[in-house]
Amino acid sequence: MSIRERLSGNEAVATAMKQINPDVVAAFPITPSTEIPQYFSSFVANGQVDTEFVAVESEHSAMSACIGASAAGARAMTATSSNGMSLMWEMLYIAASSRLPIVLNLVNRTVSGPLNIHNDHSDAMGARDAGWIQLFSETNQEAYDNAIMAVRIAEHKDVRLPVMVCQDGFITSHAIENIELIEDDKVKAFVGEYKAPWSLLDPAHPVACGPLDLQHFHYAHKRQQAEAMRNAKKVILEVSKEFEQMTGRKYELLEKYMMDDAEVAVVVLNSTAGTAKYVVNALRAKGIKAGLVKPRVFRPFPVEEIADALKNCKAVAVMDKADSLNAAGGPLFTETASAMLVRGVTGPKVINYIYGLGGTDVRTDDIETVYNRLLDIASTGNVGEVYNYLGI
Repeated sequence: MSIRERLSGNEAVATAMKQINPDVVAAFPITPSTEIPQYFSSFVANGQVDTEFVAVESEHSAMSACIGASAAGARAMTATSSNGMSLMWEMLYIAASSRLPIVLNLVNRTVSGPLNIHNDHSDAMGARDAGWIQLFSETNQEAYDNAIMAVRIAEHKDVRLPVMVCQDGFITSHAIENIELIEDDKVKAFVGEYKAPWSLLDPAHPVACGPLDLQHFHYAHKRQQAEAMRNAKKVILEVSKEFEQMTGRKYELLEKYMMDDAEVAVVVLNSTAGTAKYVVNALRAKGIKAGLVKPRVFRPFPVEEIADALKNCKAVAVMDKADSLNAAGGPLFTETASAMLVRGVTGPKVINYIYGLGGTDVRTDDIETVYNRLLDIASTGNVGEVYNYLGI
């Protein structure tokens, strides 16, 4: 029997961490993720968990402490945002290349500069090639659910990669929503007891972690890392299926909303998907065949799945809440267009919109203008400008 609650996204994630009861949490505060370790530290102080909470002097130290703990055989978690993750930069790569199943709750906030504390996806997209699995969360419920599933995904023997669980700063991190919590005993049974396959603290089986890796060995280890990322697709689906059996909540690599007969569609991540679904419903009420694709998993990128979801559309707009500043398009756009090309999907006309940078509001009428542009492209075949900015 699920537990009905009303929680902010940050409190929901901290509650998931409490139920998981990791061995080590190391964290340093930064808006808008500060509440996650703040809530969790109160659980530690109240004796509700037996986690070793390490209050460090910087985000670089937070990830360093998680790496040390994970290499010693502990289940480790942390949380950060924006410039905080930028300060972790060196350690993100080391965590992934050392195959350490750390879970990082990333509350998305734009990376300076100019200095801004509000939401966009520049932090997550900046780290998209660091070797971390990346899960995105539309709602508080999804952030909570992803935080629990992330542990199982990261620790799977065929994966053993760190996982980044993303949610939109302030939009979901601080907003309070109805949520269904899972009973503590069920969460504990679902994540299981962590048994590391190796540990720096096991003198009977000595290992090296993070040694100097010269040419051939480095190449071989990077290839192993890439294979683990490939394996992650299957594992994510397996873990999600087991989660569905426990909760009734279904998760796949991406969500297809009204896509069965869609002629125009938007591809968008995180909380903006909820706004876009409202627009889709309004357009459908007018007889317009509009749809939406919301990737839940950005790493590994769902190439086959996204190409298949969009193949029958006439026009598609990929919306990026981060700009690659490459004069060609945002990261979600370039990867979606590439996926469609390599899978032989050439029918739809595809355009890109950069939107919402630095927390700029994106309203339903903004998204409706995107769908209207797609309808025009679908009827005339005239694409016009591919690389666009919404609302500015």
